[in-house]
Amino acid sequence: MALGIMDSHFIMASMGTVVGEKITRLFEKATEQGLPVVLFTASGGARMQEGIFSLMQMAKVSAAVKKHSNAGLLYLTILTDPTTGGVTASFAMQGDIILSEPQALIGFAGRRVIENAIKQELPEDFQRAEFLLEHGFVDQIVTRKELKSRIYELVHMHMMKGWR
Repeated sequence: MALGIMDSHFIMASMGTVVGEKITRLFEKATEQGLPVVLFTASGGARMQEGIFSLMQMAKVSAAVKKHSNAGLLYLTILTDPTTGGVTASFAMQGDIILSEPQALIGFAGRRVIENAIKQELPEDFQRAEFLLEHGFVDQIVTRKELKSRIYELVHMHMMKGWR
């Protein structure tokens, strides 16, 4: 299994060129070796001080995820609190199976930005894991204590079903 963990303690795990390159390489190596990818996401979004190079990482990583998927390999995403911005808009939501921690904040833009754009008030919990589960964007909510066994079950189940 190929494992990736985004660290929110360093610049809120914002996605810049280095982060994009490392995650792209994770998927490329996993594809070469026929491995499932398990990726823990956390992010405040794209690293805007890097300009367009930061935003380009969304497409770069998404292309690597697509090649991994085309090879018939499993991609398991675990959304942690918070997972926002360009990470959510790209690879965080592309998993074959998407798990989330309870009450995790998950979204692209902030509440005020969205409400101002659509001229409507949004539900209080609209960017929380439970709301996303209820609306089909998350497959299951799992506590950290249960994650190890749940990841094992899912990877094992897919290996038994003929996934590499």
